[in-house]
Amino acid sequence: MNFSSDNATGIAPDIMEALQQANAGRAMAYGADDITTAATATIADLFEREVEVFPVLTGTAANALSLAAAVPPWGVTYCHRNAHIEEDEAGAPEFFTGGGKLALLDGPHGKFTAATLADALATAPFGVEHHAQPAAVSITQASEAGTCYTPDEIAQISAAAHKHELTVHMDGARFANAIAHLGCTPAEATWRAGIDILSFGATKNGAMAAEAVIVFDEARIRDLRFRRKRAGHLVSKMRFVSAQLLAYVRDDCWLRLARHANSCAQKLAQGLASIDGADLIHTVEANEIFIRLPEPVLEGMAADGVIFHRWLPAGPSVVRLVTAFDTEMSDIEGAIASARRHAGA
Repeated sequence: MNFSSDNATGIAPDIMEALQQANAGRAMAYGADDITTAATATIADLFEREVEVFPVLTGTAANALSLAAAVPPWGVTYCHRNAHIEEDEAGAPEFFTGGGKLALLDGPHGKFTAATLADALATAPFGVEHHAQPAAVSITQASEAGTCYTPDEIAQISAAAHKHELTVHMDGARFANAIAHLGCTPAEATWRAGIDILSFGATKNGAMAAEAVIVFDEARIRDLRFRRKRAGHLVSKMRFVSAQLLAYVRDDCWLRLARHANSCAQKLAQGLASIDGADLIHTVEANEIFIRLPEPVLEGMAADGVIFHRWLPAGPSVVRLVTAFDTEMSDIEGAIASARRHAGA
């Protein structure tokens, strides 16, 4: 009953099969292969427009390279205080930008508003050579709290950023889970709402190791292909990364996997929330659950083999549980039964 992370999963069958098929014969290196060409075309169809697609191996690389392509060494990226680029990437955005800063915005449930961003930009030191200059805004979809920005919210944030000529980046490590929840198209949640560059995640949702930087506005992005190479993410056998992405987006595989994860999260959250003393910290919109449970319940669940992370920043007895594309109903039922048993005790 491992709910520690959607990074703890194996590989989705469709993607594993694609990797096996890609292993037949030889292909040109560094992305000059037919599979990479097909993946780019299929992703363009998914987003309903021409795009530049840069496959990479990790979400950290996708985020850091995206920002490096838009932010100068003296630039500032505005993001939520709990954004992954702030808390969990060991300074990679600052390193890849050559010294760019992160400016942290507050907001409940892992999201900030356009008004909060506008207030920050209203007092920003534009043009003052003694200060770092605003350059980009980054939002996380789904957020670090498992909540989702609506297309209207994204459009408002993008408008506030573009008013000052800032690039808008979306960290989409769980983009599939967000789209599955929102029920909108990928285009409506990205470039049509003002997103300039997207870190398109697949690893958390069934891939082995595959992410992509998707560029919607080339005018805002500089020299990304050279930055990717310099960072060590121009993979020589690119067909194996692209094969994962192609299988991921083909025939709505990505949404099918995400819908299962989201549905499992709803069932698990409902079961745990029914326990005496339980308190859901955030609305469950994607595949993450943040909940406060009585300490005896948590200790009992852990003893029964339920694996989760304690989420100390949210307070005592708060845990995070994450469902995934391969979560079994028996694990959900077992975790709920364990919690109820120890609540009764």
